[in-house]
Amino acid sequence: MTETPTYAEKSIHRTFIEAPVETVWSILVATDKPLPFFFGSICDTRDGLKPGANMRMVHPNRKIAMVVGQVLAFEPPYRYSHTFKMTNLDDDPCTVTYELREKDGGTEFDLIIENAIEGSKLHKEMLGAQGFIAQNLKALAENGKPAFSGKMVGVMAPVIALFAKKQQRIEHWPL
Repeated sequence: MTETPTYAEKSIHRTFIEAPVETVWSILVATDKPLPFFFGSICDTRDGLKPGANMRMVHPNRKIAMVVGQVLAFEPPYRYSHTFKMTNLDDDPCTVTYELREKDGGTEFDLIIENAIEGSKLHKEMLGAQGFIAQNLKALAENGKPAFSGKMVGVMAPVIALFAKKQQRIEHWPL
């Protein structure tokens, strides 16, 4: 008999970004370049980001799929949600939602993680990444450059590719 998994509580990481919501949104949903706040990956889709579309976050060499998912909501410039499965882990996917609100001349940004299995590797990775993602998105939107941690991810990208598992090869994760 299979045990029913226990899901972790919803996790919300809130950050204020001193930039217009349209600026933050356009950076968040870019699909044409490496995104330092997403660990240097490129958002790859067949027909753009829209509900029901499959998406994947790929290494800049376009040979490795790091994350795969399906777009659940896409409501410019305020809400983007998708399932999220790391290709190097066997864990079930979780749901990631980005919510943006205009506030005090800037943008209030929420990174929300839901439906992650309590104690799973994916859950631990996601909780650890929330601050990195928010910090680098904020820096990029406010001054056009990622934070130091995002710059280092870019420098390390070629090395990271060397350690990717065979199961992460892009041909195993078609759109």
